[in-house]
Amino acid sequence: MTFTALEEVVLEDIRPRKEELDRMYSLADQLIADIHASGRAEGMMVGSVARKTCVHGDRDLDVFMLFDRNLPREDLEREGLALAWIIAKKYTENIREKYAEHPYLNARIDDLDIDLVPCYKIEEAGGIQSAVDRTPFHNKYISARIGDYTDDVLLLKQFVKAGGIYGSDQMTEGFAGYLCELLILHYGGFHSLIEAAARWKPGMFIDIRQHAAKWFNEPLVVIDPVDPCRNVSASVSETKLLEFIELCLGYQKSPSKWFFYRPPICILTKEQVSALLKGRESAFLAITIKTPPYIEDIVVPQLRKSLYALSDLLKRHEFVIARTDTWMLEDRSMMLFELLVNTLPAIRYHTGPPVTTHVNATKFIEKYIHSDTIFAGPYIRDGRYGVELPRRYRHAIDLLSSPEVLATSLGKHVKHSMKDNFIVHSGIECWQHGFEPFISEFLQKSSPLVRIRRAEARALQDSARNYLETEGAISHT
Repeated sequence: MTFTALEEVVLEDIRPRKEELDRMYSLADQLIADIHASGRAEGMMVGSVARKTCVHGDRDLDVFMLFDRNLPREDLEREGLALAWIIAKKYTENIREKYAEHPYLNARIDDLDIDLVPCYKIEEAGGIQSAVDRTPFHNKYISARIGDYTDDVLLLKQFVKAGGIYGSDQMTEGFAGYLCELLILHYGGFHSLIEAAARWKPGMFIDIRQHAAKWFNEPLVVIDPVDPCRNVSASVSETKLLEFIELCLGYQKSPSKWFFYRPPICILTKEQVSALLKGRESAFLAITIKTPPYIEDIVVPQLRKSLYALSDLLKRHEFVIARTDTWMLEDRSMMLFELLVNTLPAIRYHTGPPVTTHVNATKFIEKYIHSDTIFAGPYIRDGRYGVELPRRYRHAIDLLSSPEVLATSLGKHVKHSMKDNFIVHSGIECWQHGFEPFISEFLQKSSPLVRIRRAEARALQDSARNYLETEGAISHT
């Protein structure tokens, strides 16, 4: 594969160094030997490190512990965690349990992030009993085919990382490493993929082995070569797919280093945020909660569900929403709302039954005809009776601070956290420690290609400025 001069420079920077691979392989060998010595399971290194498709600086190492497939599921979880704890404690005290489909162990050994994951030893991919059982088959499939395309995978990974669309986690909703490898294999290299993807549209369907066993409705469908019932790209949202298409179009027209090195986010100061909020003349509200003690893939969907539920609550009370977003930190999480108005009039219109539904119409009139709390009505509008009532919540902050919040369809774990405590912030109070990058990006929102073009323009301006300064200095000498 022939790469451009720009791509060769990038590859020199992002290829994993031999010494870092040797170090990770050495630790993996020790862990696998410990697993084997236990006599309870076999060990296997999987993931991008095992396939040498990791980018320089990656510090994630995945070691799977393969147990007998006849072991009951509860015993797999119990024995798998117990063995992982025994092994990890030999190397570090920095250990914590995590929970996905079933629990596993995460350990920090020196500067390496190690996952010790129990799974079943399966002979055929069709016999998998849990999601993680697929991973050894992914490892085998990619390792047998990726050799000539390793650099292409590295370029693609760096490309989507710089674009902010790398990662299948719920927060990113982007491209997983395995998906990147499959796309490179399918299209035969980085350039071929960029050219093809520039013409993609939502609904793109790729089936490398032509063995799909079901239909999927996601924006991008890539059938797993080792499991015909799985869409590898199920995590990719429509927005992230369109951002990838945009990046490919932009790279074709005018490639630059910024497609591989993400322009830095300008972290706004509190004073800058205050000025922006004043200029926008919108209403900013944020709810912060203690982050539930579960992994991101469990918490983030519940945060999004809660965000939608609270948005619906605001809309039902006639607050108009401009934008919303949510972010999860290890200790706290935030749901952020930008409203067009923060305060509504005291009056609200309440729609009643159609005039022609005589029984219900009569009840509606009787309910309000002698009321001394209404502003006007009942009267007929658009074929229905209606009445003008005092508004219960005139201020959005009062609504989001009310018991009605807990009566909405919040995510299960988010609801438990909010029952314990939640704080509503308004305006510049939304500027909370730890959420500075999140709020800064929210206020400066732009697509990946727009970020890149702005970075290119700034670089040209800086270059021109430096040239003029240099020329000026020479002319004075």
